[in-house]
Amino acid sequence: MDIKLFDSELKVMEIVWAHQPITAKDISLIARDTIGWSKNTTYTIVTKLVEKGAITRSEPNFTCCAAITIEDVRKAETNTLIEKLFGGSKKAFFSAFLSDGELTEGEIEEIKKMLDD
Repeated sequence: MDIKLFDSELKVMEIVWAHQPITAKDISLIARDTIGWSKNTTYTIVTKLVEKGAITRSEPNFTCCAAITIEDVRKAETNTLIEKLFGGSKKAFFSAFLSDGELTEGEIEEIKKMLDD
């Protein structure tokens, strides 16, 4: 996935992922109630997301669906973070992540199982 999402775009994507298919009008109403954005602000961001290919738009009523998944975004953002802060080293990232020591025993067991798989 080559789509970079800014924080404001991610907020709109979260609304779309949770409610799709959803009209742009309904996105703006949810954004107004949860974020405090105006209709114009929300429509501008929705339009940018359509142009980026993150949202598909159809008629009637400017109905929106996500063209990318939250998993795609998480993976891309994680890879960007690892590249930027850890020189691309997943080992260095994982080491830094684990160094705060705030994992529960259950979380540790889940991570061990993931590594074994």
